[in-house]
Amino acid sequence: MTFKDIVLLYDRILGKITRAAAVLAGCLLLITALIICYEIIVRDFFHSPTEWVLEVSTYAILIAGFLGLAVAFRDNTHVRVDIFAGRLAPETKRKVDMIINVISFLLFLVFMTENMDLVTSSYVYHKLSPSILRFPLFIPQFALVFGSFLLLGEIARRFLFELLRLPLDQDHNEHQDHNEHPEGKVR
Repeated sequence: MTFKDIVLLYDRILGKITRAAAVLAGCLLLITALIICYEIIVRDFFHSPTEWVLEVSTYAILIAGFLGLAVAFRDNTHVRVDIFAGRLAPETKRKVDMIINVISFLLFLVFMTENMDLVTSSYVYHKLSPSILRFPLFIPQFALVFGSFLLLGEIARRFLFELLRLPLDQDHNEHQDHNEHPEGKVR
């Protein structure tokens, strides 16, 4: 097994985990929308507001946001400012992207480790939300760690793909190959 094969296997495994996290993030956003609609209905029509919707929806949006970081980076749908990058020669742009990936990796590594300390502290000291729910804080805080971990994996993936000069849209290329020669079609 070559290094390229290992990187492609890593890409497939990470892609499945990243996509699963994205589906979970989407489900959390859907749940948030539903419970907010529920809150509006019970508050306006039955004059019986809930005490839990604001807190639960806040946690769900926070978790969804951090779970969605990796898929946004993988699909290149995150916000980028490329005023200068668009003017660079392709090889120079590739090198600049690799340097930015290393810097991003280091920054998110620090972010993740600091948040791991926060999660550990919240778990060890049984920190709860200061609300009627008394929700364990380590649960929403862990989303910051897990989302950062997935993002670190995607940054490493992008760096390795740039290093090996592989196309970043491997998923797209595989789907294209299957669609160009569909099985079972009469020609």
